[in-house]
Amino acid sequence: MSLDSNRMIVDVFAEACRDYADSPAFTCINHTISFRELDELSARFASYLQNHTNLKPGDRIAIQLPNVLQYPVAVFGALRAGLVVVNTNPLYTATELKHQLTDSGAKALVVLANVAGHASEVVAETDVEQVILTELADLHPPLKRTLINFVVKHIKKMVPAFSFNNSIPFNKALASGATRPWQPVSGIPDDVAVLQYTGGTTGVAKGAMLTHRNLVANMLQVNLHMNDVFKKNQDLFVAPLPLYHIYAYTIHCMCALSLGNHNLLIPNPRDIPGFVKALKGVPFTCFVGLNTLFNALIRNTDFRALDFSNLRCTSSGGMALTHDAAKRWEELTGVPVSEGYGLTETSPVVCINPRFSIKLGTVGVALPETEVKVISEDGESLPVGEAGELCVRGPQVMKGYWQRPEATREILDDEGWLKTGDIATIDEDGYVKIVDRKKDMINVSGFKVFPNEVEDVLCEHPDIVEAAVVGVEDEESGEVVKAFVVCSNSELTEKEIRSFARESLTGYKVPHYVEFRDELPKTNVGKVLRRKLKE
Repeated sequence: MSLDSNRMIVDVFAEACRDYADSPAFTCINHTISFRELDELSARFASYLQNHTNLKPGDRIAIQLPNVLQYPVAVFGALRAGLVVVNTNPLYTATELKHQLTDSGAKALVVLANVAGHASEVVAETDVEQVILTELADLHPPLKRTLINFVVKHIKKMVPAFSFNNSIPFNKALASGATRPWQPVSGIPDDVAVLQYTGGTTGVAKGAMLTHRNLVANMLQVNLHMNDVFKKNQDLFVAPLPLYHIYAYTIHCMCALSLGNHNLLIPNPRDIPGFVKALKGVPFTCFVGLNTLFNALIRNTDFRALDFSNLRCTSSGGMALTHDAAKRWEELTGVPVSEGYGLTETSPVVCINPRFSIKLGTVGVALPETEVKVISEDGESLPVGEAGELCVRGPQVMKGYWQRPEATREILDDEGWLKTGDIATIDEDGYVKIVDRKKDMINVSGFKVFPNEVEDVLCEHPDIVEAAVVGVEDEESGEVVKAFVVCSNSELTEKEIRSFARESLTGYKVPHYVEFRDELPKTNVGKVLRRKLKE
């Protein structure tokens, strides 16, 4: 079956808003916006960008928001204005944010006030000309908005001090946009829609260029693959995973939205009591999560007391699903977990376990119009059951890395095959099993951590001579970071090292464990043997 991916995301969006105008689209903190309201609000935002900023089609706009109602409004507004969305993690430190803003050449930033402190430190050193500042409840009704924003800022003290030379409140931008109509922008499906930053299979964060065609294709592939589970205009998807991650973005802002379905946004899934409270009395049908989250919820007494009678589908991605978590989730909810696999570079979904043919321990079978193979170190295709590097080809494979042609050539060949960097086997039924990672990337609750980055930070400490970082298994997070350090100061403590790392690194990248060593194992040319440390 051929998938018609020759469309722009804005066309898919317009069709959904037309066909399901009066249906609920997104709910957050007990307030819901319909498809009609989403259409109107995003058009206003697009008009603001077109008529009240210097932004032109093709310019980049960074969006640094958790799962709040402003996220889909800003993203679809930006795409309607012909801009390229740069999804930006609200947990980033100032250093990490500066790299992404500088590398992407972003000219505007939409940021939540709660995390605007880091942005205010670095924006002046980037190309960002306009900051659009939003508070948590900005799209709620006036009384509720005032109350929630007041409590967050003044009672809970969750908003840091910050200052920008050129900023505008989100709601003021929407009001400005309402004065003139949004003007449709011409574009082609091979235009870049999203710059999604990833370490790829190596080193420093790079922007994967995901086109309109890539994202529309992956939406169609997933919807077709899941057509015995996903219903049109009937499903309620629980959305705890951050929409700035391409997995959650594709599932909630593409797949669910295109089918006229309703998404329940969870701004802070780490707040398990608050998360469970948001689910009470809600007839959710589809749950999208990952291993860490399943483990935390299963242990919560109030979650165990919820009504799961409407639940039809549980999807897992972002990190390996453990047998124990899958078993306990199914025992509690009556619904098995369908584990899938993908990469930022594949928009992201490559494989999913079919809901009614799950093989636990595998990541399922390839999506429609997706080819997978495993190759030897010499690049030769391997037979069924043999382990090798997994390669993928399909319409969801990225255009390449932003302004990094050499890095693109390393991972993507002339025939369209993408090397994933993961070691896998494929069985006789086409089910893919991920055996190991080719590189040393560490996966903390679905977040990628690259040892080089952490080691570089640690080695900036005046008392640290050498450092090496590996991932170690952790029941809660799948993996956590462990650092091995050689010090010149015997009084240096683990606590001091972790505090030092936290100044430059997001929390999940900070070493969970620190082990002091007299020396690190190395090859005869002096390269540190991380494998030996891990063993």
